[in-house]
Amino acid sequence: FRGGAELLFDGVKKHQVTLPCQPEPWDIRSLLKWIKQNLLKERPELFIQGESVRPGILVLINEADWELMGELDYKLQDQDNVLFISTLHGG
Repeated sequence: FRGGAELLFDGVKKHQVTLPCQPEPWDIRSLLKWIKQNLLKERPELFIQGESVRPGILVLINEADWELMGELDYKLQDQDNVLFISTLHGG
């Protein structure tokens, strides 16, 4: 979490997680639900909008824009690095 997004997660920038086993493969959509339930500490409306991240949150999967990877439908692989960067700035 970067660009201020880490403030919604108790100021913790890096989380190394092991996702629980489930019948279906994990995708970004299910990861976001898990993050909301397990990591997000405050103001979920600043991070989540519907099933996706809110506009202004850049998502990188292994340093590539998630738009190139299938966005919410991307199937997570072991050791994937998912980065959320807020591009929203107060003024």
